[in-house]
Amino acid sequence: MPRINPKILIWAREATGLSLDDAAHAIGLSGADPAARLAAMETGEREPSRRQIVKMAEKYRRPILTFYLSEPPAPAPRAHDFRTMRTHEPVAEARVDALVRDIRVRQALVQSALEDVEEDQPVPFVGSMRMEQGSEEIAEAMRAALEFDLGQYRAARTIGDAFRLLRESVERAGVCVLLIGNLGHHTSSIDPAVFRGFALASPVAPFIVINENDSRAAWSFTLLHELAHVFLGQSGISGYDGEAPVEQLCDETAAHFLLAAAELRELPVRGVPVDRLAEEIGAFASDRKVSRKMVAYNLRKEGIITWDIYGQLSERFDADRLNKAPRAGGGPVDYYVVRRHRVGHGLIRLVDRMLASGALTSTRAARVLGVKPTAVGRMTTSNRAA
Repeated sequence: MPRINPKILIWAREATGLSLDDAAHAIGLSGADPAARLAAMETGEREPSRRQIVKMAEKYRRPILTFYLSEPPAPAPRAHDFRTMRTHEPVAEARVDALVRDIRVRQALVQSALEDVEEDQPVPFVGSMRMEQGSEEIAEAMRAALEFDLGQYRAARTIGDAFRLLRESVERAGVCVLLIGNLGHHTSSIDPAVFRGFALASPVAPFIVINENDSRAAWSFTLLHELAHVFLGQSGISGYDGEAPVEQLCDETAAHFLLAAAELRELPVRGVPVDRLAEEIGAFASDRKVSRKMVAYNLRKEGIITWDIYGQLSERFDADRLNKAPRAGGGPVDYYVVRRHRVGHGLIRLVDRMLASGALTSTRAARVLGVKPTAVGRMTTSNRAA
């Protein structure tokens, strides 16, 4: 077996944003000091086994052949970045890059399978709109493509149920929608302040990823924001409070989709203290299954509240949003229920069909679903039963 250049091990780990401790745990190193064992591999004092290299390739989101290169490869082009970043966190950014790489691989496998069974017809709305058409026209095109019932969405029992209805509409239209907030373990969690979602607008197999660490109230808005990017034919990473014109357009599109401007006039805001206004917005948003920040954003866009009041509300809602984001713990949960929720029934159904046709092997299906090959049957069989 060729000798591994230790520089490759350091580059692959750091490019994924993992510390020595986290990487050693992810790879499954044991002993008194697993991090020290990994450090010894990275300095060349210890040679990794073939099994350890395979595990590194999996956890670092790199093809196994990469580890046998003589030198670390040149940086690949990044996904287009639509975010307005006021601070730069190298570890967090490395995790985002690793996540985007991972989803690109899954997307390529899906597209290849669709080509094999001659089902690679382009999704008609990908790249069908232009920025000059404006947010209202784009929102209307999205409603038509999804055949979406806003009344049913608002009548949902919870905001989670409302999101499920929206997600299913988007999946039926041909877009895979995933909820992911880490690189496979909570120690690699990515804060929603770093990214809220991203879109990969392939004509045949468009993917949208939503940061599941964000509050559930924000998921629908993020999904629609990213769907607007897909309609514009754009791939890239989105954050909160983006200043780029396209980010503001996608925010406005998502808002028009879920909320008519005339409804905002129902809110009593004139001369109302900020504390009371926050309560009014909360009740208004809850009735319509939207986030409070989205309502505040639209009040500001319509000139109903000032920038100063919006800033105060935004700061308050952001703090609440991060405090209420889904976190690990809270009792036992079924592994497959969680995995299906993250992957989405649309992608599971697609994988099920491709397995049945022979276009995907169980190994490749596992890669698409983000599980071990032994788990594929449970993922897809339960989906058929549902």
